Amino acid sequence: MIQSVSRAVRILFELQGARRLPLSELAHRVMLPSSTVHGLVRTLAMDGMIEQDSSGQYMLGPRVLGLGNAFLDSNEFRLRSLSAAEALSERTGHAVRVAVLLGSDVVVVHHVLRPDGSRQMRELGIAIPAHATALGKVLLAFQPNLDVLLPEDVPLRRLTGRTVAVREVLRASLEQVRQDGMAYELDEVVLGESEVAAAIFDARGTAVGAVSVVLPTPEEAHGSADPGPAIFGVTVMSAVREAAIGISRSMGALSWPMDQSGARHPRPAQRQRRTPGRAMDGSAP
Repeated sequence: MIQSVSRAVRILFELQGARRLPLSELAHRVMLPSSTVHGLVRTLAMDGMIEQDSSGQYMLGPRVLGLGNAFLDSNEFRLRSLSAAEALSERTGHAVRVAVLLGSDVVVVHHVLRPDGSRQMRELGIAIPAHATALGKVLLAFQPNLDVLLPEDVPLRRLTGRTVAVREVLRASLEQVRQDGMAYELDEVVLGESEVAAAIFDARGTAVGAVSVVLPTPEEAHGSADPGPAIFGVTVMSAVREAAIGISRSMGALSWPMDQSGARHPRPAQRQRRTPGRAMDGSAP
C-alpha cells in the first residue's frame, strides 16, 4: 500500500462527509499532523480535487465531480438499470433508487423522482449505512464477508428510533432476505419513509447492486414487525421483483436469487447445472 495515496483518499472521504473543514479539524479526523495534511491538501488542490474557501476551510474541488460523472457514465450495472428504474417509477408512482455496496454503506448511483411532479431532492451519490436500508440489507445478505463489512467492535449506527441496530436481529432478517432476494425497511432511515428492495445479480452470481421503491410509510405499518404485501402492497412488491429479475437477466444471471447461501459460483457452467434460486421468471426451479 502506498501511504501517501491512502492518506489522500482519507482526506477526500472526510471532506465528502463534512463538506467543509478547517485544516486543524481535518488533521484531527484523519489522525495525522497538521503539517502532513497541509502538504497533502496543497497537492490535491493543485490537481483540482480540493479547494479552499474565503474563510480558509477546505472542501472538495470540481475535479471530483468529473470522476463521479465518469463512474456513472461507465458503470455497466447502472447503465443497464436506467430504463428499468424509470419504468418501475412509472408503474408504482413512487421514487426509485438504484444502489451499490461500498464498504458498510450503500451509494445511490441512480435516482428516479416520483412522477407526480412534486418538489423533491435528487439523492444521486448519497451514502447511507447499509444496515438501515432495504437496499443495504438485500446486498449484505449475499456478501460472504459480512463480518468484515460490519465488524463486531463497531456499533451499528441508529438513524431513527426504528433503525435495526442489534446484530442478532439484523442477521435473522438477512437469513430471510437470502430466501426471496427482497428486503424491507420501515422508518429506519427517515421517519415517515419506507423502502422495499430487491437484489440484482450478474453472470457470476454476485449481488452487484439493488433496486428499490421508496414510499411514504403507510399508517397500518406503525407497530408492524413483519413488513410484506400487507404493508407495501402486492403490486409494488411484484414490480420491484420483476425489475430486479429483468436487470439481472441483462447482466447475464441465470436464476434469481442466484444463490441463497451468498456464495459465488466461479464458472457459469456449474451454475447452469445447479440452480438454487428461482428461475428468471421468478418461479421455483
